[in-house]
Amino acid sequence: MAARDKLSRVVSRRLKGFRDIAAADVLARDRMIVAIRGVYERYGYVPLETPALEYVDCLGKFLPEADQPDGGIFAFKNEDDEWVGLRYDLTAPLSRYVAMNPELPKPFRRYQIGPVWRVEKPGPGRFREFQQCDFDSVGTGSMLADAEACMVMCDTMTALGVSAKDFVVRINDRKVLNGVLESMAGPGEPLPPELASNVLRSIDKLDRVGLDGVKALLGPGRKDESGDFTKGVGLRPAQIDLVLAYLSIKASTRSNVCDELERLVGSSAIGREGVDELRQIDAALNAAGYDDRRVVIEPTVVRGLAYYTGPVFEGVLTFDIVDEEGTKRPFGSVFGGGRYDDLVERFTGQKMPATGSSLGVDRLLAALKAIGKVDATSSTAWVLVTRLDKNLTAHYQAIASELRGSGVNTELYVGTQGIGKQFKYAGDSGKIVAIVVGEDEIKSESVSIKDLRLGVELSKEIGADRKKWLEQQPAQFSAPRSQLTEAVKKVLLRYTR
Repeated sequence: MAARDKLSRVVSRRLKGFRDIAAADVLARDRMIVAIRGVYERYGYVPLETPALEYVDCLGKFLPEADQPDGGIFAFKNEDDEWVGLRYDLTAPLSRYVAMNPELPKPFRRYQIGPVWRVEKPGPGRFREFQQCDFDSVGTGSMLADAEACMVMCDTMTALGVSAKDFVVRINDRKVLNGVLESMAGPGEPLPPELASNVLRSIDKLDRVGLDGVKALLGPGRKDESGDFTKGVGLRPAQIDLVLAYLSIKASTRSNVCDELERLVGSSAIGREGVDELRQIDAALNAAGYDDRRVVIEPTVVRGLAYYTGPVFEGVLTFDIVDEEGTKRPFGSVFGGGRYDDLVERFTGQKMPATGSSLGVDRLLAALKAIGKVDATSSTAWVLVTRLDKNLTAHYQAIASELRGSGVNTELYVGTQGIGKQFKYAGDSGKIVAIVVGEDEIKSESVSIKDLRLGVELSKEIGADRKKWLEQQPAQFSAPRSQLTEAVKKVLLRYTR
């Protein structure tokens, strides 16, 4: 019988690329989302929720000659033999929603916070299910919306306690890039689309291979440290020089960068249009007080080669971290977005300008942990009412109810361990205060209040006033039963202001 039971047990295991998230991280993430939502709503964005499951063609992924949809999504056939899939971002469902609701006031400004799923190779910090916080303006081609996206990114970081020196928004414009490509081709000689894509992909590798590496990739090719050779694009030297000049632009102000870009794109109409869009964004940012240190124009920003149609932007954390291999490196981007004027059109056949940005919640949480901006507590209640005598349970319940009624999150101990174990439980679960009541307290109509964090405070440097400080703030003291709430709140204020 025992052997049969053992054989029937289910092995506890978790799907590859997924994770369990413990209380401390869930609570920290929830607090972070509250702050993010506050910024989004301050700008007038309204919430939207869309289903986790969408038709695969609405997501923009199409069936190959195989049994499963292509493109890294979780998909299956429903009861009607149609392919459906878990959303891989929040923008594709937004586009479908706008197409289905043409009566929406324009611009339609929404934010959405929720999980997305992707079939990607798992790795450190990379999971197949993760949270995104998006905000978008659909139905406006005004650069004011793009400038506002940069402002929202800045304000979000400020709301989360990230200092201005640790965060910068970098913007560029795909039209400027296209203008550079036109200038490379020469008058009447358009650059072939495949060649143009290869040039942009080479530019996108700048952070990894450096300027010399990009130069090699644009030319004959590049051999990496392992000896592997990557075939180059094969541009002419003059064309390579133009790209390198573009990537090397350094100027003190956004306006000066625009001047340099305008010179490089020359007579290209699309390039000059992109520069004009950047100038409009610059003007809006200046008027709103976002200076050249908070938002910069960075020609090296290349995002979504087949997706974005105009301005692109990313929010970058500039401080260094030590990665899993022990290497010190910049943390990198946590926000990303831009203008995508063609996405709704595939549903309606009509142009629908749109712009917005997405915040990777889990990646940002890791960043905030790295700079000590995350409260690591796993407790939702700061107070534990202990049970010293089971015969006094009714008194303990009354105390817990009184504290909860006054707005203090309070847990009544419902286990069976003794008082010593109860104190250990209180400390392990992040409580600040423990309430102790026995027969003596009942007779004297008092309560005993224990400050569980005082030991942590005592370990700090207190100097010459240590004795006086100890006298003023005893770790455990009695208070009249009638003053319970006031006394508990006074202790909590030491740690929760």
